[in-house]
Amino acid sequence: MFQKKTIKDIDLNEKKVFVRVDFNVPLKNGKVVDDTRIKAAIPTIQYLLNCNAAVILASHLGRPGGEPKEEFSLKPVADYFEHLIDARVLFVNDCMGAMVEEAAKNLQNGEILILENTRFHPEEEANDPLMGAKLASLADVFVNDAFGTAHRAHASNVGIAKHIPAVSGLLLEREINYLGNTISDPEKPFIAILGGAKVSGKINVIDNLAGKVDYFLIGGGMANTFFAAQGYKMGDSLVEEESLGIAKEILKGTGKKLLLPIDVVISDEFSASANNKTIPIGDIPESWSIMDLGPLSLNKFGKIIRDSKTIVWNGPMGVFEFPAFAKGTFSMAKIVAESNAVTIVGGGDSAAALKESGLSDKITHISTGGGASLKMLEGSLLPGLEALNDK
Repeated sequence: MFQKKTIKDIDLNEKKVFVRVDFNVPLKNGKVVDDTRIKAAIPTIQYLLNCNAAVILASHLGRPGGEPKEEFSLKPVADYFEHLIDARVLFVNDCMGAMVEEAAKNLQNGEILILENTRFHPEEEANDPLMGAKLASLADVFVNDAFGTAHRAHASNVGIAKHIPAVSGLLLEREINYLGNTISDPEKPFIAILGGAKVSGKINVIDNLAGKVDYFLIGGGMANTFFAAQGYKMGDSLVEEESLGIAKEILKGTGKKLLLPIDVVISDEFSASANNKTIPIGDIPESWSIMDLGPLSLNKFGKIIRDSKTIVWNGPMGVFEFPAFAKGTFSMAKIVAESNAVTIVGGGDSAAALKESGLSDKITHISTGGGASLKMLEGSLLPGLEALNDK
């Protein structure tokens, strides 16, 4: 049950509403190349417009390092967004100062004002109290709908909430409901599919879910560290030497719950055109590296996935950027998408793989925040959520 107030719990008629959105989207030659996050924010924005509010949108884009840099301007995003919504959209090329205050003051109900990148000011990431107060002075109400930054305490999501009524948007509510509620009370069998490069990034997830999951299915580079912890020679495969001790402890602590690949695709160099072969798991030849799951592993994992009722997936199963080593990740995406379980995918590369496979619409919930979804899976508190008013 969502414990924070949402936009449905307060009067928004003729109010100026400051919305922290997550418009941190990839740009190429000044054009938006993936609008997933922009589209995910529209239900909240449309709801506010329907309530006759004047809407101020703020976001960061990339890592400009606390100073204005043209390649990180939100102007192209604002131009793109204008075509997605039936409302007047204005843009102002800063997020604080006299010009911004004037634009906010003149904003009419039913109109949208998009502010420039909040990270053009070092005060944003420092959660500077003065910046929080200045942003709050632009509006009557604060709405946080940026799940992607909810795990960070910044001026535009935590600082601002100290000064004006602060509630959740529809996207943030949906994210917390799926990631939080499903994990706290999953329908069983419940499995977690974990991939990506590093064990270290997923230790807390394994700790938090160990008592709840029926199985962990492990792939990607993180499986290599578990193999090395069991004494296999790993050739040139990516292994986190500093995590070998913790990998041994996890293997001991999780018992038969933690399943590793039984065969793998290896290559003689890290490139798309490398020689490759599939071998059962064992010592990896010198100068060869594990690049993907093998077909027997997919078959084994597939049987477990098809029998489960709740699936959480975070991280690719191999080096899927190279077509020769993408089969594990894309086949996994297909098996997960075709299962009858509640399926939750935590942002980042797993979401990209689903999108590339054209399977996104078959997943119950795809998170818009990679880092934030990991924090949720770890059971950590999110400062951006904690800052909001309780119901």
